[in-house]
Amino acid sequence: QVQLVESGGGLVQPGGSLRLSCAASGRIFTPYAMGWYRQAPGKERELVATVTSGGSRNYADSVKGRFTISGDNAKNTVSLQMNSLKPEDTAVYYCNLNRLGRNSWGQGTQVTVSS
Repeated sequence: QVQLVESGGGLVQPGGSLRLSCAASGRIFTPYAMGWYRQAPGKERELVATVTSGGSRNYADSVKGRFTISGDNAKNTVSLQMNSLKPEDTAVYYCNLNRLGRNSWGQGTQVTVSS
């Protein structure tokens, strides 16, 4: 059983920055991928960014150049630095850990980009 706890959401103006963090606990073994997904009202959940325990990173095209994901295998944590935020980035952001096709999810944290 894996538990994921997120922190760092909030309200920010367009062009601003936020940093999301997620800590995983429980039975965690490499290899795995941790990352962030988001879901806006009326839309499906979509991938934002992932990082594997081997260090490979993957980003959605919509966030490339603005968001940076980083992971710490020793601490089982993942962070998402979000810069140049846009109103369309508004969503509930979910931390995810995937190992061998099995997903664990955090409870979600709201990110609102508005003036």
